[in-house]
Amino acid sequence: MYSGVLPAIITPFHEDKSLDEEGLKRNVEYLSKTGISGMVPCGTTGEAATLTFEEHKRVIEIAVENSTVPVIAGTGSNNTREAVELTCHAAEAGAHAALLITPYYNKPNDRGMFEHFKTVAEKCDIPIVLYNVPKRTGINLKPELVAKLSQIKNIVAIKEASGNLSQLSQIIEQTWGSDFSVLCGDDDLTLPAMALGAKGVISVVANVAPRKTVAMVDAMMKGDLEKARSLHYELAPLVRAMFLETNPIPVKTAHKYLGLAGGPLRLPLGEMAADKEKMLKELLVTLGERA
Repeated sequence: MYSGVLPAIITPFHEDKSLDEEGLKRNVEYLSKTGISGMVPCGTTGEAATLTFEEHKRVIEIAVENSTVPVIAGTGSNNTREAVELTCHAAEAGAHAALLITPYYNKPNDRGMFEHFKTVAEKCDIPIVLYNVPKRTGINLKPELVAKLSQIKNIVAIKEASGNLSQLSQIIEQTWGSDFSVLCGDDDLTLPAMALGAKGVISVVANVAPRKTVAMVDAMMKGDLEKARSLHYELAPLVRAMFLETNPIPVKTAHKYLGLAGGPLRLPLGEMAADKEKMLKELLVTLGERA
């Protein structure tokens, strides 16, 4: 479960921007059949920041009910009590693990960061995957703190999305010999991250090209660097297109061209600029995978 390809899935909305439960169900069922190892609802790509508490819980429930692969539910918050509530709900809903982002905006010191994750891990009976994405949160989860947290029984992995291969390497080095897993959180770095010892990727591009992404990661796992490298470069233009604008604007826009449920974005995210959407649409013709 803490290896391979795990798409961070979008949250589809109706035109009135209410939750599209049937669309979410269809997306989950489709992705489950593409060879992925698991999926991650309610992360950055799932517009978790704009979901109400009840919507957040419902998205997790729908993913768990309709997925045939493990679900790692995004349950992080910059309020520890809220993180506990969401994480314990994910456990009760049947999620296989919970993904907890570092507390954003508050910018806690190392002691506060440690106590935040420790508190959630102790109060909720579910495996915890840490999530480090400093360009979003304004705070970095340092390798030595990750190593310390990895000693807590149910803290089992990290999504490392700092974009810093040296830091990722240090995390692997400092947790070497344990069962702790490092998952890449940057699609463009999946191949080099796995060469360093990462076990897979929590991916944006796997929403729109799941089979190609799985093939690349499988090739790396089998030591077939030539095949993995070829697929890496084949996917590279689409990976870049996923970040023509702020994630999840491009990936959600892509869904309408691939027969997947998407719908509008919720403010403060705006719709994709027309010129960039045209570039994205052209790439999807050759690299996207229709549902």
